[in-house]
Amino acid sequence: MKSLIQANVEAFFDPETWTFTYVVYAGKQSQCVVIDSVMNYDPKSGRISTKSADEVIGFIQSEQLQLTWVLETHAHADHLTAAPYIQSKLGGKIVIGDHITSVQNVFKGVFNLDDQFAIDGSQFDYLLQDGESLQFGDLTLKALYVPGHTPACMAYEIGDALFVGDTLFMPDVGTARCDFPGGSAQDLYRSIQKVLAYPDETRLYMCHDYPPTDRAAAYCTTVGEEKKSNIHVHTGISEEQFVQMRNKRDATLDMPNLILPSIQVNIRAGYLPTPEVNGKTYLKIPVNIL
Repeated sequence: MKSLIQANVEAFFDPETWTFTYVVYAGKQSQCVVIDSVMNYDPKSGRISTKSADEVIGFIQSEQLQLTWVLETHAHADHLTAAPYIQSKLGGKIVIGDHITSVQNVFKGVFNLDDQFAIDGSQFDYLLQDGESLQFGDLTLKALYVPGHTPACMAYEIGDALFVGDTLFMPDVGTARCDFPGGSAQDLYRSIQKVLAYPDETRLYMCHDYPPTDRAAAYCTTVGEEKKSNIHVHTGISEEQFVQMRNKRDATLDMPNLILPSIQVNIRAGYLPTPEVNGKTYLKIPVNIL
């Protein structure tokens, strides 16, 4: 890392999806970014609410922050993003890694989306390339391409912190699944090694936590702790061992509860499909595909 600026990080937890959203900023009245926001969705009723996003918005307003970037680490399969809603209230630009186009291409076919659905990432305001930086006030964000969980995952380096998305979990939980289209356990192992090459004191912020029953949900650890204690990929675990473990484990996992609505919305940068002739919006449920 070139800089060890101590950015302020405010975490917001959505217990329904076990997701952490972050506001990162230098201080009161500074510019800020939001990472991995949540739009609440009830799959039983198909209703959307803004409870989680409103908490984030309320904090930003209370600290008199200026929102510059609304970032996604990847197209999430377990929750809907609230990026457009937050943008409508506070401004800023919606950003994701430039490999989102490969994810859009796959799921355009899965959901049989019409020709109006572009697969060039144009639904987002900006596509970040590996190694590219964005400025917000006195802080700088640098993109780190970390494919494996999906082929389009990005981590974000800000000062002495790294926001890893679903690449890593807390040490006692392990690592993300790799069985979604374009996922790869081999790629994930190599991406994790990029993360673990940072200094041991580097703070790592998780997108999710699925804690054992003996502790509360947690969101921050360090490179050193992951190298020492991660149950899937601690120091000494070879790529071959990891790939064998990850593939065997993934074969036993159910699909996330919200994968079908989440992917359809998130590849659109959080926007809902265009309303149909009756003025109502619909999401598709493909049968016997996933």
